[in-house]
Amino acid sequence: MSREAATTATLLITARESLEKFVEVHVDDDGALSFRHGDVPCAVQGVELVEGLAVLSLTCVVAWDLPGEDVPRRVAERAGQGLFGTLGVVHTDAGWDVTLRYAFPAEGLAPDPLGTLLMLVVSTASQVRADLTEGS
Repeated sequence: MSREAATTATLLITARESLEKFVEVHVDDDGALSFRHGDVPCAVQGVELVEGLAVLSLTCVVAWDLPGEDVPRRVAERAGQGLFGTLGVVHTDAGWDVTLRYAFPAEGLAPDPLGTLLMLVVSTASQVRADLTEGS
């Protein structure tokens, strides 16, 4: 196993350990982690961007197929309130899809602080989902 692969594997093991305190985690064939926080599916991937900079990337699918033309405005307003991560909005034939993505250097973080950070992001995704789907 290469040094880069070992670094990424260690990072994902720590992320799995930290998340398992809160949610059921599935380890995909490629080592990526997937889980659900309520109705929000999430995935965590690890990568070493350059030597010495290993990052975790968390993607949460906040909502999908949302009706209405005001969805981008509502998402932009929510993004302006400050949160961990970046909200993305894409229009499809079925409606609006919303994601929350957050990438950060994670090497050296212990499971407890890493779990707190990940759950802050995931909880935000769940709250944004609740805000966007209210009354839909």
